Amino acid sequence: MGWIKSGERILSAAEFDQRARRAAGVIAGFGVGKGDGVAFYLRNDLAYFEGVFGAGMLGIYPVPVNWHYTVDEARYLLEDSGVKLLVIHADLLGPVRAAIPSGLPVVVVPTPPEVRAAYGLAETPPPPGYPLWDDLLAKAEPFTGEGEVAPSSIIYTSGTTGRPKGVRRAAFTPEQAEAVNTMLGWSYGYTEVLAGRRDPASITTAVIGPVYHSAPNAHSAFSIRLGANVVIMPRFDAEELLALIERERITHLNMVPIMFNRLLRLPEAVKRKYDLSSLEYVTHAAAPCPPPVKRAMIEWWGPVIWEYYGSTEMGNVTNLSSQEWLAHPGSVGRVQPGVTLRVVDPQGNDVPPGTIGEVIGKGRHGTNFTYQNSPEKRAAMEKYGLITPGDMGYFDADGFLYLCDRINDMIISGGANIYPAEIEAELHKLPGVADCAVFGIPDEEFGESVMAVVQPMPGVDLEAAQLQAELRKVLTGYKVPRRIDFAASLPREDSGKIFKRKLREPFWEGRERRI
Repeated sequence: MGWIKSGERILSAAEFDQRARRAAGVIAGFGVGKGDGVAFYLRNDLAYFEGVFGAGMLGIYPVPVNWHYTVDEARYLLEDSGVKLLVIHADLLGPVRAAIPSGLPVVVVPTPPEVRAAYGLAETPPPPGYPLWDDLLAKAEPFTGEGEVAPSSIIYTSGTTGRPKGVRRAAFTPEQAEAVNTMLGWSYGYTEVLAGRRDPASITTAVIGPVYHSAPNAHSAFSIRLGANVVIMPRFDAEELLALIERERITHLNMVPIMFNRLLRLPEAVKRKYDLSSLEYVTHAAAPCPPPVKRAMIEWWGPVIWEYYGSTEMGNVTNLSSQEWLAHPGSVGRVQPGVTLRVVDPQGNDVPPGTIGEVIGKGRHGTNFTYQNSPEKRAAMEKYGLITPGDMGYFDADGFLYLCDRINDMIISGGANIYPAEIEAELHKLPGVADCAVFGIPDEEFGESVMAVVQPMPGVDLEAAQLQAELRKVLTGYKVPRRIDFAASLPREDSGKIFKRKLREPFWEGRERRI
């Protein structure tokens, strides 16, 4: 079996299991029981996984918290989730202490050296009066039972269109658990392990995204559970990832496109400095990947780049190899076995290949989820017995799925449907454009008009008129942004998704939006 490592600390599989069992004893000692939740307000750290696996043994829901939250956002999550225990890094406690509900027990994890180094933090002594994680583990009686079927983490979705929603699933049946394993196996490149044809300890992967996001959360827990070797990166850094691949002989990775962007911006000398030959399976999801970026990554890393599409609610539903993408550029893959996926018109009819419609589907494990304290929002996600992730797209004649845009991001101008992703893809091709976001703003004549916010590459001066002229060469006139603003950076989630709501809201303030 494999090992798990963070900084200078390394645990064998047996050592990790023992600490997880002690964590279960600690959690149970606070009176937390099956079906309850424990909030883990932690950066990527060994303590996070010890706690999550310990909670799972007791049938307790782990609730990872986005530690970027404001006090108000943290208070909302802790109250909405109804957690019975909070486990938090020492340096994060002070800023959100006012958000902690009265009576909620708190356990403090001293912020480890590798996390402090990654974030440039001074050492923060644990505040007095709070029990410490390692002290409690040292004294705890380890859980010795067989353990419950570990429930899924309650992931609070990114909240790009409002308050985050906690996705809670009922405990999986054995059949559903097997279906989930199969889904995660092809998503992350572990099919041979599940089939018994490969030793999981021959795989070494890294946790490089924040574990409060769905994909890094699922990927890391699945890798540990299967027995792969797992290296925890406290924070993504492009060159450090290259060094880590060489040093640890990384074979598998789960990434998001913003990481590709940062890797590609490294100087050529840095890119050539590291041996990346160990890489076998690098997959990405969670946000659109501009075709020029994906093509450049395949040219650099070789045909090891894979992609899948899905959502926290729906599960993962497609998969795509490098070779398939090169033959079908822009696609997010073909429907996988055991998955239902449709593209429908407003009446629920399947649309022909090449016709844009709403994407609806369900993964191999079905649709057994609800939103914490928001059953009405769960009902709104269901259409024709399937789940809508809120995407527009189409199938081509070969059965490959293409995404056009989020439904809420679609612009209706003078009755014409405009998909920002198409415009963004063309902007990304233009010299000097580092990033961009396209959205609709009020227009007295047409209802909405197209606006773009462009982030220039460092040291590059761009002009709106020049960009508009270039876009007119490849886009129909009404799709060319009437207004282009420039920004040094764009508001993004760690998953790479742009917070278009933050860009769009000032223009719609005080108005009744069409959506």
